[in-house]
Amino acid sequence: MSTCSVSKGCFVFKPNSKKRKISSTADYFSEGNNDSEDSELRFDTCQLLWKRIKSETEQLQEDLNKKLYDNLISFLRQSHSDFKEKKTEWACRMKSSEIPAAALVLGVNVTDHDLTFKSLSEALCEDITPFVVSLRSKECPGIKHLLQKFMAQLMGCHIEVDSYEEGECSKASPNRMRCSVASLTDWYRNITKKKYTDTPCKKETFSSRHWEPPPVVVIFKDMESFTTKVLQDFIIIISQCIHEFPLVLIFGIATSPVIIHKLLPHSVSSLLCIELFQSLSCKDHLSTVIDKLLLTSQFPFKLSEKVLQVLINIFLYHDFSVHNFIKGFQLSLLEHFYSHPLSVLCCDLQESRKRVNFLSHNQCENIRRLPSFRRFVESQASKKQTVLLTDDACLKEETQVLLQDLHTYHENYFPVLRCLHAFTSSLPNYPLGKQIRELHCACLERKVWETEDYESAIQLVRMLAKDELIAILQKCIEIITLSSARCLGNSTEKLEEYLDHFKNLEATDDQEEPVSSLKEIQKKTDLYRLQKTLLEMKESRRLKKLTKFEMLRFEVVDFIDSLVRSYLVPPETQTLHEVMYFSMASTLREHLNAAPRIAVHTALNNPYFYLKNEALESNTGCISNAAPDICIAYKLHLECGRLINLVDWLEAFSTVVTAAEDQNSTVKDQMEEIIHARFIRAVSELEFLGFIKPTKQKTDHVARLTWGSC
Repeated sequence: MSTCSVSKGCFVFKPNSKKRKISSTADYFSEGNNDSEDSELRFDTCQLLWKRIKSETEQLQEDLNKKLYDNLISFLRQSHSDFKEKKTEWACRMKSSEIPAAALVLGVNVTDHDLTFKSLSEALCEDITPFVVSLRSKECPGIKHLLQKFMAQLMGCHIEVDSYEEGECSKASPNRMRCSVASLTDWYRNITKKKYTDTPCKKETFSSRHWEPPPVVVIFKDMESFTTKVLQDFIIIISQCIHEFPLVLIFGIATSPVIIHKLLPHSVSSLLCIELFQSLSCKDHLSTVIDKLLLTSQFPFKLSEKVLQVLINIFLYHDFSVHNFIKGFQLSLLEHFYSHPLSVLCCDLQESRKRVNFLSHNQCENIRRLPSFRRFVESQASKKQTVLLTDDACLKEETQVLLQDLHTYHENYFPVLRCLHAFTSSLPNYPLGKQIRELHCACLERKVWETEDYESAIQLVRMLAKDELIAILQKCIEIITLSSARCLGNSTEKLEEYLDHFKNLEATDDQEEPVSSLKEIQKKTDLYRLQKTLLEMKESRRLKKLTKFEMLRFEVVDFIDSLVRSYLVPPETQTLHEVMYFSMASTLREHLNAAPRIAVHTALNNPYFYLKNEALESNTGCISNAAPDICIAYKLHLECGRLINLVDWLEAFSTVVTAAEDQNSTVKDQMEEIIHARFIRAVSELEFLGFIKPTKQKTDHVARLTWGSC
C-alpha cells in the first residue's frame, strides 16, 4: 500500500491479521521454495547426510588427537608412579616437592581448543580419575574466584557447578570460609577412604578403571589470559598439597611455551616439573579433514572451487579454526538443500535412482532447466531432443543413467587425483601445490593439463630418479587398489607392469650422464667455455639414443598424463553436477563474512528480511505495528534530525503501536504505561547499539549518532 502527500509525515497502516507460523525446520525449507512438495524429504536427506558427516568428523578428530592424549596419559602415569614410590632418597624428596605440569601447545586456533579440552576431560574422567577441574580466565578474575571455582568443581565433580545458583552452590559445596589447604586435604582423604562404601554418590563418582589413589587434574584452558598474580598465588597454595595427594596441572597454551616463564617468576616456576606437548598443527588438521570429507566419493555432497576457496581463505586469513571450517561446510550443506529443489537427488546412487522414479512434472521441468542438462540435450540428435523435452518417463530413464555417470566420475576422479599428487608433491617449488587441496582446487577451476604449472610439473617428473619412481608407483598402485573405481582396474595392471620393468633394469641402464662429462664441466672455469660446453652437451643429449630407463620413464609419465586428461576434467563438464555441487559462493560469503553495520541496519529497517514473517512485510517507508519495538523506534528515529525530542518520539511510537487496536478509554489508559515501558526499553537498546546518546544541550532530547544509508 502506498500514499501520496505534499508534506513529509508518518503514515500508519493496519497489518494483515493472518500470520503464518513456522513450526519446524522442515517448514522453513518449504517456506523458502515454491517447490515444497519434497521439502520434508530434502530436510530429512540433509539431516541424515549431516549426521554421517558429523560422525565421521568426530571420529577423525578423535583419531588425530589420540597420540596427544596417549602422551598425556603416559605423563600422568609416570607422575602417579612417582607419587606412590617411597621417597627415601634425597633426590626423590626434592622431586616430590615439584608439581607435575604439562604445557599443551595447541596453536592460535582458539575456537578449536574447547573441543580438544572437552575430549581430554572425558578421557581422563572415564579411565583415570573423576577429579578433573577445568578453569577459564574469564571465570577467575581473582584468586578468590579461582579457589571457589576449583573447590566447587572438585567437591561436586559429577555435577555441573554452573547449574547452581550462587546461594545453592554455597549450600551444596563446603563453606567458602573453609576453602583452605587443610579442608582440601581432609576432603580428599575422606572421599578416597570411603571409595568402596555403598553410598550411591560414590558409585557414580568412582569407577573400577580409575587409578588408586586417583590424581587431581587441573586444566587451565587459556593460560595466557590468566593474570600473573592469580597463577602465582594458586601454584604456591596448591604446592602445599603435593605431599598429601597426587596433583597434575595442564596448561593450555595458544602461542609459545615461553609464556610460562614470562608469567611466572623463577621462584614459582621452580615449583613445577614442566613437560612440553605439541598438538597437530591446524593446517595439517585441515588437510586431513578436507581429505576425509571432500576428497572422497563416500559423501555425495560436494563443494565447487569458489566455495571451497572461500572457506579456505577464511581459515587462512581469519582464525585458523578447523571447527569454523566444518561449520562453514555445514552451512553450505544446509543452503544447498534449502535453495536447490533437485538436491533431493543428492544421496547415494541406489537411493537417488529410486527417487527419480517418483519425480513430479515440476521436478522434471527443473531438470530440463539445468544449464548442464541443456548442453547435454543440445548435443543429442533432434529426435532425442524432442523426447527428452516432452516425455517425463524418458527423462527419468536418462536421469538415472546420468546420475550413474556422475557417481562413476567421482569414483575415478579422486584416485587419479591422489596419484597425480603423489608425483607432484615431491617436486621442488611445488608447481601444483604441496597440499592435495591445492591440486584439487586447480582441477576444479579448469582443465589442469592446460596450465603452465602442470607443464612445469610434468617436465620435472620426467627427471625423477629410479628409486623415487619406484616408491611413487607403489603408492599409486596402493591408492587405486583401495579405491572403489571400476574403470581403473586396467590401470593397476599397467602400473604393476611398469614397476616390474623398473625393478628388472640393470645398473648400467640407470646411468644418465657419463662421469667424464661431469668432470669436464668442473674443469671449465671460464664462463664462455662453460656455456659452450653445456650447449654442446645439450645438443648431444638430444641426438643420442635414449637409455631403457629414460624410455620407460617417459612411458610412465605419458600414461599418468593420459589418466589425468581422461578423469580429472572439471565437474562443470558433467551433466547434472548442479544436483551435488554447491556453487553459491557469494551467499556463503555473506553468511560467514557479514558486515555488522549493514546487517544491523537491515534487521532493524526490514525485519522481514531475517524473520521471514509475512506480517512484517510492508512497503518501503511504511511502519508496521507488528514489527519488534526496537524496529519501530529505529525507523522513527531515521526521520529525525541531529537532536530527537523524546516526547515526540514517544507519541509517534504510541501511535504506531496502537494503530490497529480499537480500545475504549479505560483499556487505553492501562496500556499507556505498558507502551511507555516498551518505548524506554527500545530506546535503551538503540543506545546500547550506538545509534543515540544522551545530550547535555537539552535534557528531554537525545543525540543521533548515525547518518547516511548502508
